[in-house]
Parts: sequence; C-alpha cells; structure tokens
Amino acid sequence: MKFRMLTWNVRGANNCDKRKVIKALIKKHKVDLVCLQETKIQEMSKGIICSLGVGRYLDWGAVDSRGAAGGIVVFWDNRVLELVDIHKGGCSISCIFKNSEDGFMWMFTGVYGPILRRERESFWEELGAIKGLWNGPWCAAGDFNAILSPEERNRGGRLNSNMRRFVEIIEDLELKDVPLVGGPFTWSGGVNNQSFSRLDRFLINEGWDNHFGDVRQCVLPRPVSDHFPVLLDVGGGRRGPSPFRFENMWLKVEGVKELMKSWWEGGRFNGSASFILAEKIKVLKAKLKEWNRDTFGRIELRKNAALEQVQFWDAKEKMSRLNLEELEARKEAREDYKKWVLLEEISWRQKSREVWLKEGDRNTGYFHKMANAHRRRNNVDRIKINGAWCLEENEIREGIGNAFKLLLSSSGDWRPSISGLQLETLDQLDASTLESPFTEEEVYNALLSCNGDKAPGPDGLSMAFWQFAWDFVKEDVLCFFKEFYENGKFVKSLNATFLVLANRLKKVAGKVISKAQGAFVEGRQILDAVLIANEAIDSTLKNNESAILCKLDIAKAYDNVDWTFILTVMQKMGFGDKWIRWIKWCISTASFSVLVNGTPTGFFQSSKGLRQGDPLSPYLFVIAMEVFSAFLQRAVEGGYLSGCRVKGRSEEGVLISHLLFADDTLVFCKPSQDHLTYLSWLLMWFEAASGLRINLDKSELIPVGRVENMDDLAWEFGCKVGSLPSTYLGMPLGASFKSTSVWDGVEERFRKRLGMWKRQYLSKGGRTTLIRSTLSNLPIYLMSLLWLPSVVRRRLEKIQRDFLWGGGNLERKPHLVRWEVVCLSKKKGGLGVKNLSILNKALLAKWNWRFANEREALWNQVIRGKYGEERGGWASREVREAHGLGLWKGIRMDWELVSNRMVFIVGNGRRVRFWRDKWCGDYPLCSSFPSLFALTVDKEESVADVWDSLAEGGWGGWNPCFLRAFNDWEIEEASSFMEQLHRSRVIEVVEDRVSWTETKSGNFSVKSLYLAMEAGGRLGFLLALFGMRMCSPRSVFLYGRLRGAKH
Repeated sequence: MKFRMLTWNVRGANNCDKRKVIKALIKKHKVDLVCLQETKIQEMSKGIICSLGVGRYLDWGAVDSRGAAGGIVVFWDNRVLELVDIHKGGCSISCIFKNSEDGFMWMFTGVYGPILRRERESFWEELGAIKGLWNGPWCAAGDFNAILSPEERNRGGRLNSNMRRFVEIIEDLELKDVPLVGGPFTWSGGVNNQSFSRLDRFLINEGWDNHFGDVRQCVLPRPVSDHFPVLLDVGGGRRGPSPFRFENMWLKVEGVKELMKSWWEGGRFNGSASFILAEKIKVLKAKLKEWNRDTFGRIELRKNAALEQVQFWDAKEKMSRLNLEELEARKEAREDYKKWVLLEEISWRQKSREVWLKEGDRNTGYFHKMANAHRRRNNVDRIKINGAWCLEENEIREGIGNAFKLLLSSSGDWRPSISGLQLETLDQLDASTLESPFTEEEVYNALLSCNGDKAPGPDGLSMAFWQFAWDFVKEDVLCFFKEFYENGKFVKSLNATFLVLANRLKKVAGKVISKAQGAFVEGRQILDAVLIANEAIDSTLKNNESAILCKLDIAKAYDNVDWTFILTVMQKMGFGDKWIRWIKWCISTASFSVLVNGTPTGFFQSSKGLRQGDPLSPYLFVIAMEVFSAFLQRAVEGGYLSGCRVKGRSEEGVLISHLLFADDTLVFCKPSQDHLTYLSWLLMWFEAASGLRINLDKSELIPVGRVENMDDLAWEFGCKVGSLPSTYLGMPLGASFKSTSVWDGVEERFRKRLGMWKRQYLSKGGRTTLIRSTLSNLPIYLMSLLWLPSVVRRRLEKIQRDFLWGGGNLERKPHLVRWEVVCLSKKKGGLGVKNLSILNKALLAKWNWRFANEREALWNQVIRGKYGEERGGWASREVREAHGLGLWKGIRMDWELVSNRMVFIVGNGRRVRFWRDKWCGDYPLCSSFPSLFALTVDKEESVADVWDSLAEGGWGGWNPCFLRAFNDWEIEEASSFMEQLHRSRVIEVVEDRVSWTETKSGNFSVKSLYLAMEAGGRLGFLLALFGMRMCSPRSVFLYGRLRGAKH
C-alpha cells in the first residue's frame, strides 16, 4: 500500500491566507494524512478543515488550543483510511485506522510536546499511557520539542539528561526513528535564524514497519512558519533488476557440491587461462539461476509447505494414533522444516551483513530487519543536478552514473616531475621476492583469510563459494595466476580483488614508508598518531610556547590518485619492472558499475583513482602519500617549516612536523605567515604532481597556546579556525584527562546499536552476542588510549543491562542475574560480557608492553624523549607532573600490571638487571638469594657486567663481585646460586627481549591480562560436564540465569 503523511508545526492556522499556503503544499505533495501542530485555534470546524485539506472526502480530529497556545489537528482522506477509534490527550491525539485497501489496522498519534521542561515528564507519561491502550502497529509524529543527540542541533554541545531521557522514552515505547533526508534539521530560529534543531519527526514501531515496508521521511521547503514540513512517504520504493548474488545457503543443500562440480567441469573452452575461468564463471552463474528458479525454489514457500506437512501429521495424531510409517513421515517433515528455517536464517544473515552474529540461534527476524534497514539507508529517491531535483528512476540512475564517470576520469593535464625527491628504496632481495611465482599455498591462504559473506568481484560469487569449491576450481584459478605471472595481464572482466598482491606488498611497505605514516604498515597502529599529537600539544602548552596545528582533509582521496604518479613513485622506491607492470594492469583495467537502488548503471572504465574496497588500494595510497611526507620533511630541513619539538626531561626532545594516517593529515608549524604560505605552495605542488587536492572547506587551523593573529592566518591560508579540544582519527585531541564529554559520542552510538527495537528480534543468546560485539566496536577504541571515567562506565553498563533483560511500556524488567556474574568469562560460569573497568586497564597496559618492545617506533621515541626511561629502557620514567593534556601519565600508572607478568630472555645482557629482573629462575635473584644480594658490590649491575666473555678458555662464564669472602654457612647458598647461573649464557650478537608469562607463545595479549585480572568464579557442573564450547549462546544464557539468580 502506498500513501503519504505529513507533519508540520505551522505556528498558527487561524489566518485565511496562511491556510491557502498550507493547502497548496499539501496538494502539491498529494498527502493522504496531515498532522498540524500549534494551530492556535480554540474550536476546530469543518470549514477550517476544508480550507486546509484537499478534496471532499475528509475526516478529522483535533485537540483545541488553550487560548493562543498549542492545538493539534489531524485530517485524512477517508477513501484511504477508515477511522475506528480516537483518543485525545493534553499533548496528543491518537487515531486508530483501518486501511481501506487491505483492512490492516494501526494507530497514528499526533503530538505537540511541551516547551517547558517541568511539563515534559507528564508528556512522556501520556505517551506511555497511549502505548498501554494500543499494543499494535503504531506511528507517532509531530513536534516533540526534544532532540536525541547533540548532532540534532547546529550548536552541538554535550549529551545531556534531556537527550538521554528522550532516547529512553523512544526505547521504552518500542519506537524507532526513520532516517531523515533533505537536511538534518526541521526548525530554525534565534537571532538571524542562526539556531537549527531537529524537533519534528515520525516514529514507527516494528509492527507498522513490517507491514508497510519501504518508508522514507524527508524535509520539505517551508513557505511559512519556523518549522519545516516533514513528509513520510510510505511504500514508494522503486527497484529495478538486481545483479546476480551468490546465496551462501545453497552451500548447505545436500548434493550441491557435486552439482556445481559437474557444471564447472562440464563446459569445454579454448583460449587463455583467464578466458576459460571467465567463461566457466558465466556458465556456473547461469546454471545456478536456473537451478534456483526451477529446483530450489522460493525458500519462504518451501518452508511454509514443510510446516503444513508437520501440522497435517499433528492434526491426524489428534484424531488417531500414528503408525510407524506415519511417525517416520512426521519426523521427516519436521527435519525438512528445520532445514528450511536454517537456510532462511543463513540467507537473511548474509543480506544483513551482521557478521558478528551466527546463524542457528533463531535470529532470522533480526537479520531480516537489518537487511531492510540497509536497503532503506541506501535508497535514493531524488538527487539534485545543476540545481534541479530529479525524481524519475532513470534520471537518478543516469545522473549518478555520469557523476562517477566524471569523478574517475583524468583530465590528462601535465604533471610536474618528482625526480629530484629522495625516497626510501627496497633492497634487491625484497624487490625480487615480490616478483616470485605464485604458489598454491599462497593463493589458498589469501582465500581463507577472506570473509565468506563478502562478494568483492563483479561476478557476485561470494568468497564462501571459492572456499567451498576450492578442490575443483583450484586448477583453473592457479592457471589464471600462472598466466598473470608470465604475461602480466588477464581477461579484464576478472579484475576484482587482488589480495595475493596486497599480502606481498604489506610485507615490504614498512621499508619504504616513513615513520610519520601510521596506516597499513605492519607494527604501526592507528592510535600511535593520536598519542603523539596529544603529547605534542601538552609539551607545547607546558613549555609556554605557541604553535598551529593544521588539520587537512584530502578531497575524494582514493578517487583522485594519478596512475602515472603511483607507478613513478614505485619505480623511485626500487620496485621491479615486472611488479610495476602487474600493478599497472590491475589499476588500469578496473571497470566500475554503480548500484542505484539495487540496480547497476552499467560498466565504465576509469582513467584515475584507486578502487575502494580493493586490498591493494590502501597500500598504493600510502605509497602516494609518502611523497607528501617527503615534501614536508624536506621543507623542515630547509627551515621553511618548523614542526613541533616534543620535549620534557630531554631538552632536545623529538621533532614532529607531521602525522599521516591514510588521508587524515596533521601538520605542526609555528604561527608564522611565511610558514603557512610555504605550506600552501607545497600543497599546490603536491596536488599538481599526484592529483590529490586539499579540501580547504573541511580543513582547519587550530591554535595551540597563545596565537595573536589567528583569524588573519586562517584567512590567508583559506580555511576556518578550529579550537581545542578537537578530534583526530575519531579520538579526542587536546582534551582534559578527566573529561567525560569525549565519551558522549560513544554513549550515543551505544544506545543506537543496542536500540530496543532490535531486542524483539533477537534471542537472549543473540542479545548477549550483540553486547559483546558492540563493546569490540564502540568503547574499546577510546578505552585503548583513555582512562574510562567511572560515571561513564556506569552509564554504559546500565544501557547493557537494560538491553539484556528487556523492558517496555515505561517499566523496567527485573535483572535476574547479578552483573558481576554476567561479566565473568564463560569458563567461570558467566556470559562473557566484558567488565569495562578491567578491560580498560588491560587495553592501556598494552602500551607499556609495546614500550618495552618497540624502541624504534616514532611514538616510543617521543615518549622516551619527553619523559625519559628506566629499568634498562624497558619502561619510561614515572610521570610525576600534572596530567595536563598528555595521555602517557595515565598509561604509565599501571606499569606493574605488565612488569609483574614479564620475564627477560637474555641475549647480550646489556638491558637486563642482574639482581632485580626476573631472568634466571622463577623469581629475581635478589629474592631467591637475599643474603648474597646484600653482599653484592653493585646492586644495579646488568647481566653483561657480570658475564666474563674470556673466562673458561674463551667460552665465557659468570663473575659476580661481592664485598667479602663467603662464610662457611654461606657456601651452600653460593653453590646453589652458581649452579642456577650456569644454566644461562650471554649471547653477544642477540638483543635482550621480554616474554609474557600469561601466554604460551610469550607474546602479550589483552585477553590474557584481562583473564588474569578477572575475579575468580567456579565452573558450574553442567558446563564442566558438557563443555562450554559445545553450548549455544542460548544455553549459556539459560545457565547464567540459573547460576547467578538473585535471591
């Protein structure tokens, strides 16, 4: 069913001329139901309704205004909607309708929320009462006079209690917000209309959404009022034919592998290996489409048919006893039904892209809703081209396709040479290794590393298919790789993802990429740059200096890289000719097709840019950005840019001029017009050489310290002025150590991800899995670098608890298991939900481990230069000064969490303390032999100091020095001491290293430290008997309830 609804706060409908304007807008958009707020009409009449609505078939209901304030009216086309009942409240009017087309019954509530905060709670209670009257499909709309988050107003600000309360109300009412198109705000006001907010909206529940399907709300132009009209378009989605997509559920069908193998091997083709592979893929796709249509059938129909068989045998059993054959037939029917239910769940899971949740736990409804949500979010119902709106599907598809063609087409302009630039180069061994023949193991391992639900190529075949069919497709795939190795080319239609080349490139990228770049280089992490930037800001302020932080945004980064530039840079870096030819073929033969509302626009060739999603693209982009890094470094060396010297204990410190993470760029410089002018020239030169342009509209200059002429500098540079605190890579930049505001975004995303509307479609085991997966994606990122304030932790835990146990109708359901039990690991009888406080400490402790192991990393050099080092360089010095804006003090505080679980593996012995470090035995020697330690000459000496490499005829031996000779009663302890020492040797050519005691491999892991810090629990009898890994999430959840029930 298709129809349209409109909500609008008109700020008075008691003027005849104004009503004409309102009526014209309603007529233009062919609206079937209208809700107007703030009518300011004390007594609504049929005549007024006729002056507002269109046509003769109008019914209406109204809440009269109180004097010149308030008033709500709802009117509708009674040929479309039949009124069943109506309820009026102080701030709302609710109409129960029956659709004339299909008889479906639902409720619409028009609201006008109070402006005064003290009246708002009674308004929420009124909505709760409405929910109690009607538990069916529901749509509520109007001016709520409340916002959900700081993003819903242009002034931003903090996530406050009013926003949190509105979010809670929407969750309790089991409503959800529909994405808004046409603009982020629905009201503007204040002085010169400088304040914008989203006060008006449509909210729907799942029952309503399930029936009507495609729903979009959009902001319309406002001819009157300070509020914009909001239109809800119901059932108006338009979709053309979709491309082929392999269904992973087919892999679960009995006999399908033999069937696919026969199709794959059945055809006979002549030509190159890549041509044969392409033809076999075409045949397979055609056969799969035919088999799916004629044999497999529609899964919903097969499932329903199986259910009917189960119901038939159950009904017959009520009439008479079933014989053995009939019992067997019922058993087969039940198995058949279970099979189709599982296949349906697999299909919807693949469409939903929710990879964190596994099939088989009764979450089909959730997968279904997520798939619909993706489709709704990606739907385009209008675009503006050259100032004109296009609404027709063909115009939209053509307009989008032409825009991408233009974006990915090179102008062919002259580009300056970079021949004089010095870059790091590969050695000959690395270059030749990149060009070695492809092996079966290499190709297969690359295939196994891919997500089976993804289908990165234009053929629509998922990676799960290639993994499943490897034994009969590998010969053709390996022949294809052999052809590529020998000829450097293949059939263009096969140019999809080249993960094998990406795996090779990432192994050598660190040898040609400077330390200032942190993206896609093994051993470097995204948070390294954030730590460095915050420490640099802190150092600048504590030294009473001033600086400018340039946050630069690269416009359409991947889409604008010039191919010739990339190849030239790789040649300067020492990559071989064969490798460069391979890369040239891969990037230049790419063809693109834009999916518009699920339908491809047709393929076109590009002449510049790198493909989003191709695993090669990030590494190639980082190589391109290395030229920019080299430009900046050369400018610093020439004195044209200053950078920022991070110093503390060391007066020299470490100079940081820039930090790059892919296209996120920070440049540090003095507040000097000359420096900014030179930086501007450098950016223009880099754009001319590479095609990458800085978007000055999205870039900003941030003053650090006292900068007098900031506005003038920004105007000359051509961008806006920012301020601290800001953000970089999604993390706070220049924020106070104890700031809670930086966590507002996490809390908001937490609530959205764990929204109550999803709760209805998830099993209890699925809810637990969602909580765990949300933790891995949302707060963990900030907790990996920042201390989690206790007030924020309590808020996040409350959201998780409420989600886990459900609730609704403004009531809270009891929490049946203590949260301490829920947060225990599964092996200890809990549900495996992480304790945020312990997890935060374990994540921060990783930095202390990395400090001990990554001495060459740029962030490590910055910390050592600022704070100094101790204990042989395994730890930084303890930070005793105020926190300021730096982050390291908070990280260093829990050094003991790491040091107590760390042992030393002696190499040359220069960085290991002989007596105080744990390197020989289970305890430090000072603890194992305290009386000998009291007699030692140097209690801080290193292992190398005690080792005599010339002793025992050049074999080396131990030579500890003591203050005096041993007494008779000390001989036995000294003998035991020397015997223990003789088990270890110093190896001059090997560096000392550390080993982690909580893992078998000796490598640190956050998980191992978390488990070591976790409170003890007892493994329950049931889980010990059957094994935790054998239990489904639903079984674990049930056991957790039994074990942790409150008494």
